[in-house]
Amino acid sequence: MRSVGIVVPAFDPDVEALVAYLDALQEVLQPTRLHVELDAGSPDAVAAIETSPATVHNAERRRGKGAAVTAGFETLDTDVLAFADADGSTPAVYLGTVVDRVRDGDADLAVGSRRHPDAEVASHQTLARRFLGDGFAWLAGRLLNVDLYDYQCGAKAISADAWEQVRTHLYEAGFAWDVELVAIAGALDLRVAEVPIEWEDKPGSTVSPVRTPLALFRALLAARHRSKRLRDSQLHEALAARRDEPP
Repeated sequence: MRSVGIVVPAFDPDVEALVAYLDALQEVLQPTRLHVELDAGSPDAVAAIETSPATVHNAERRRGKGAAVTAGFETLDTDVLAFADADGSTPAVYLGTVVDRVRDGDADLAVGSRRHPDAEVASHQTLARRFLGDGFAWLAGRLLNVDLYDYQCGAKAISADAWEQVRTHLYEAGFAWDVELVAIAGALDLRVAEVPIEWEDKPGSTVSPVRTPLALFRALLAARHRSKRLRDSQLHEALAARRDEPP
């Protein structure tokens, strides 16, 4: 059986809910390593997480989801690397179905999907967030090599070998890291599987209906540019040559 490590990135989490989620992840998936990357956490939050089955690293400042997951993955020494959002919106058993696609060798990168026709959504997002997510998925499917229903669900797993291939091509520090990961995996011809899950929207999102679409659009164009360069696009090589700094 291939070993599994799970990283949970967290910033200002509901600590009681997080600890309960960590207990569930440990019970259901029995990972070799369960680890929390906490951004600017309080001493009380760290102490509570330390009572769970997980190890925890508390960064002094807020780094962003992408930076936190990357830092966590770099501490793992397992065959499969997975992450899940700290709010527990993806039940542990469904994260297990995502992990199994990689652990069984069916995919190099498995992506949980809330928008897949076979997904079960327990409670829906606001209309604005649903519109944003659906519109972004439609656009990303036309700009990237990988066409998915959902690029940013907080439940993904990747093999250690695939991680070694993509890690040096990832630049996004925040929530756009998910789409960059998928874009680079597609550019490198890795096997990407979309896995329908059960999902429950949690209150307290920090997504801004104004700033988020702009940031996502910029990140999507950057991910497309980097993925095209990896596929030896002459146009994108020429664009990169005009820049003063590397992408």
